[in-house]
Amino acid sequence: MNLYNLYGLKKLLKTSFCSVLIMNLLKSIHKKVYFCTKFKNTKMATNRTFTMIKPDAVANGHIGNILAMITNGGFKIVSLKLTQLTVADAKAFYAVHAERPFYGELVEFMSRGPIVAAILEKDNAVEDFRTLIGATNPAEAAEGTIRKAYATSIGENAVHGSDSDENAAIEGAFHFAGREQF
Repeated sequence: MNLYNLYGLKKLLKTSFCSVLIMNLLKSIHKKVYFCTKFKNTKMATNRTFTMIKPDAVANGHIGNILAMITNGGFKIVSLKLTQLTVADAKAFYAVHAERPFYGELVEFMSRGPIVAAILEKDNAVEDFRTLIGATNPAEAAEGTIRKAYATSIGENAVHGSDSDENAAIEGAFHFAGREQF
């Protein structure tokens, strides 16, 4: 396959010095797209998960205690930042819930104040972290879980935890550039 024709740039790039640079970039992108397409249905278990300490827990001063519970639970923090989601960020991050009745309230809540985003590492990270955070409803969360200790309601439940290896990778990449992931 001729990449010039593939990207419709043959005439534009034919004589330009930049064409060499641009074509190398396009070839690189093409290889990455091919690689991702080739392996997109391959499931790989990982030892990483993503979490956010939500605006309610940040505002209530629970960052240190929650991070302590995470590290005491055997997780290594490999990426960490204090940031704030814009409304657009929150809409994009929670797009999977766009049709649900609580979506607007969730977007408003998640963009109202700072959050702490983190990528965590441990064997069986996703499942173990879901156990550590507890049930969404803090009244139903087991003793010793983050939500039992720090959540105030179903809506303001202190932390987010990825529900799958695939979502952990997507959510981590949403918040952290490659050079921020260690």
